[in-house]
Amino acid sequence: MLTQISVYAENKKGAFQNITKVLLENNINILGSVTNDSAEYGIVRMVVSDADLACTALKENGYLCRTTSVIGVELADEVGNLNKLLLSISDGNINVDYLYLSFNRQSGQPIMVFHTDEPQAVANCLSRQGYTVL
Repeated sequence: MLTQISVYAENKKGAFQNITKVLLENNINILGSVTNDSAEYGIVRMVVSDADLACTALKENGYLCRTTSVIGVELADEVGNLNKLLLSISDGNINVDYLYLSFNRQSGQPIMVFHTDEPQAVANCLSRQGYTVL
């Protein structure tokens, strides 16, 4: 199970750079991220090297930040593997709220990071099916 931070930021010039500056100042590495925006605010979701420190530092700099459990599944970089993973999840009648791509810096393999309502149950299910769950 991975811990993701969600940062709520005003949708304005330099906002993302300010977030990355706070992470840099605290020696925190971004391992994967996705952003969603609306007219006024955006959500930056990230898996980072130290989620607790990142959230604390960002809050100290005026950002609304929270942590969430997400699942990381290592997949071989082959056509159709994401579809197979999603079919495995779908067979369990599980909804994926969102997903994004990262990669395992040691193996070089892609990692699909995703959120569901029941992350531990989904992680256990995928492990039993032979997936490498992080």
